Amino acid sequence: MTTLLLYLATALAEIVGCYLPWLWLRQGGSAWLLLPAAASLAAFAWLLTLHDAASGRVYAAYGGVYIGVAILWLWLVDGMRPSVWDVAGVAVALAGMGIIAFQPR
Repeated sequence: MTTLLLYLATALAEIVGCYLPWLWLRQGGSAWLLLPAAASLAAFAWLLTLHDAASGRVYAAYGGVYIGVAILWLWLVDGMRPSVWDVAGVAVALAGMGIIAFQPR
C-alpha cells in the first residue's frame, strides 16, 4: 500500500508541475505559477528516488499509475468524464504496473 501511495503522490506532483505552466501559457495565468510548478517537479523527481527498486523498474511501473491519475485529473480538474476506453486503458496500465512493481523478489 505504501508503494502505491508513493506512486500516487509522485504522479500528482508531476501533473501539478506540468499543469501550472500550461495554465500560464494557454490560459493567461500569472508567471508566478512557474514557482510552484518548479517546486512540484522537484518534488516529483525526489519522490521517484524514495522507491527501493531499480530506477528503470520504478519508472516503468510509475507510468501505469501516471496514466490512471491523468485520467482522474481529466475528470476532476478538466471536467470531462472518462470514456469506457479511458477506463479500459487505465485498467490495462494498472495491471502492467502491478506486474512490474509487485513481482516476487
